[in-house]
Amino acid sequence: MSVPSLTVRLLRRAALVAATVLATTLSTTLVAAPAAQCAESCGGSVVVAPLSQEPPSTGPCTSPEPVVCEIRRSTPAERVEQREIRMRYHQLIGDMDRERCAMRTEGRSPEEIARRLVDMRNDAKEITRAGMSPEDVRLLEERNLAKYGNPLGPTADQLYLKYGSWEKVADAATRTSGAVDGELGLEYRPCPCEPAPAA
Repeated sequence: MSVPSLTVRLLRRAALVAATVLATTLSTTLVAAPAAQCAESCGGSVVVAPLSQEPPSTGPCTSPEPVVCEIRRSTPAERVEQREIRMRYHQLIGDMDRERCAMRTEGRSPEEIARRLVDMRNDAKEITRAGMSPEDVRLLEERNLAKYGNPLGPTADQLYLKYGSWEKVADAATRTSGAVDGELGLEYRPCPCEPAPAA
């Protein structure tokens, strides 16, 4: 292994460690005291399906998501690493679900909540991308620049123009890509803030 490639691998590992530390820190600091009332019932869960060691398809990738096609071209070891990064991202989305519950408990407006969640979503993207390959990050940023004019994705105001409701903006901010999740054998299931009504 050449010195430059070893250096790149070490830098990627250091970025993964830093991302994990940041994710842990965020999960313990983003939820204020009022969240204790709903933290146990809110925060989402990740369902992990068996992960094939082979790409799911040997034919051409027809997914509209370039990241899905990139995942399919990955080696088995790369796919395991990609899934670990995705699961950390899901943990951050769970933190957002809890923050939404806490802000509702505090009586914050739907706009305040939505704007906070969009900011948290962008922070989560930056944290998880620190552990991704430069090529994967480039694909994501190119897609977002072309679609939203922002490498991290849509702003709160852009989402409001699209959905016309701050509640829907908050929903969009905490949604994950089913195509990417499925490609990595994952499913994120959000939990509502309020307990389900009795049957």
